[in-house]
Amino acid sequence: MIDETGPSGEGGEVGKLKQELKKREQEIKELREKFDSLKESDFEADLDKAQKLMDEEKRRSEDYLTRLTYLQADFENYRKRVDREMRDVEAYSTSELMKKLLPVVDDLDLAVATLESTPEAKDLLEGVGMVRKNLGTVLQSEGLEAIEAVGYPFNPEVHEAVERVDGKENKVDMVIGETRKGYIFKDRVLRPSMVKVESAAKSDSEIE
Repeated sequence: MIDETGPSGEGGEVGKLKQELKKREQEIKELREKFDSLKESDFEADLDKAQKLMDEEKRRSEDYLTRLTYLQADFENYRKRVDREMRDVEAYSTSELMKKLLPVVDDLDLAVATLESTPEAKDLLEGVGMVRKNLGTVLQSEGLEAIEAVGYPFNPEVHEAVERVDGKENKVDMVIGETRKGYIFKDRVLRPSMVKVESAAKSDSEIE
């Protein structure tokens, strides 16, 4: 048997090393026991909890994005509606002005027609005619258009019949005279034309 406590004192040193080794082995054993005590279900529970949190945040983000999209669409519709209402207000205001100017146009047309039959009023005719032409150009540039009447089929949407006569050859009602010119402003009838209409000729069966 070897004496671990020899004269050199090496036995005491070896004993200390053995004790330190046992201590480390005990610590390793405790760590293993703690590690073994951890259940796989605990990890799965933590992972499941983290996944639920991520799903919830994703759902909230998608909800915010959807609400933002709706808000953008609502704002765009609101902007379009305001723009449309502004155009309607502008068109209405302009159309009212046009209505007030139509009697002036009528008077100028009547003056031109009267002066054309008066040879001595040639200079005056040129002046009045120039005013009428310039006014017509301005009104036309704003969207005012005269309604075609004489020589065209009668259209109740733009023509107002004030007189009718029987036709002999025409197949449809035709406008043969105009007592007051009508106008369209920006695709809307501002004032219908007052016209004289020749009714469509009746067939033999209709006459009988």
